[in-house]
Amino acid sequence: MDQPTGATAVLRREDLENELERHRAELTGYCYRMLGSAFEAEDAVQETFVRAWRAFDRFEGRSSLRSWLYRIATNVCLDMLGEPQRRARPMDLGPARSADEPLPPPLPRETWVEPIPDDRVLPADADPAELAVAKESIRLAFVAALQHLPPKQRAVLILREVLRWKASEVARLLGTSVASVNSALQRARATLEERGPVDAEILRPEDPEQRTLLARYVDAFERYDMDALVSVLHEDATWSMPPYAMWLQTHEDVVKWCLGPGIGCRGSRLIPTEANGLPAFGQYKPGPSGLDPWSLQVLELSGGKLAGITFHLDTERLFPLFGLPPRLDP
Repeated sequence: MDQPTGATAVLRREDLENELERHRAELTGYCYRMLGSAFEAEDAVQETFVRAWRAFDRFEGRSSLRSWLYRIATNVCLDMLGEPQRRARPMDLGPARSADEPLPPPLPRETWVEPIPDDRVLPADADPAELAVAKESIRLAFVAALQHLPPKQRAVLILREVLRWKASEVARLLGTSVASVNSALQRARATLEERGPVDAEILRPEDPEQRTLLARYVDAFERYDMDALVSVLHEDATWSMPPYAMWLQTHEDVVKWCLGPGIGCRGSRLIPTEANGLPAFGQYKPGPSGLDPWSLQVLELSGGKLAGITFHLDTERLFPLFGLPPRLDP
């Protein structure tokens, strides 16, 4: 890694290291919204830091360090978004299926919007109002909707609507005009309205109704009580399992799946965590010598019931990311 030189370089280098770490969470959140992948977001932030370090001698303070880092991060993300691949959720790829249908072949990792731990992207010192906005803007449905925008429109919408930058600030960052920024924002808003991302409540740990609902869900799932399970689901709740494109929606199909292909989940245990501003659980199902990782469940809540459950099956990567143990004792 190239390093600044000279008498003031040591002080500058130490200052920069501290400043980079101070901005890590918010930059990770920005890159995650842009890219739809926790792992790509962390790679993008690391590349941003490398580029910032190498270019620091040329940083003359004409803008704030934060703005400069966002400019670098935006360029990194735009470079990474050069491929036509758009990450999605199973619901974006086709209609709901029946539990009677065979499971289709898994699709590549790059197909899917991936979950991210709250503590990687949410500022620890944010006030409740800021925290609520940040949680809203990392929900899986919102991040999936962002993927339908061209990369520069995506950047404009995130910077203007989520981070509340002024149009003039975004124009400077992107090297364009205020009129172009406003036009891009209008087109981005229209696309999101057309997509209509699912409304889901953010996790509020202090909310007694949410705590009760989640406790009922955990009890129903761990006892594998189908009547209790469907009682906490909306009638049109979604049930999906990336990397498979199949998703279910009716109570009948959910029960058929649980008692058919999904019967191996009987006897599972759930360990709570938080992902994308939503309640989440590491699911461990019975294996030959204990309870083995099976899925990271991310729950969407709406109106006192569950509007959807996504079972992310890539536990080899996701459980270490979320700090979940590699297995549980029986």
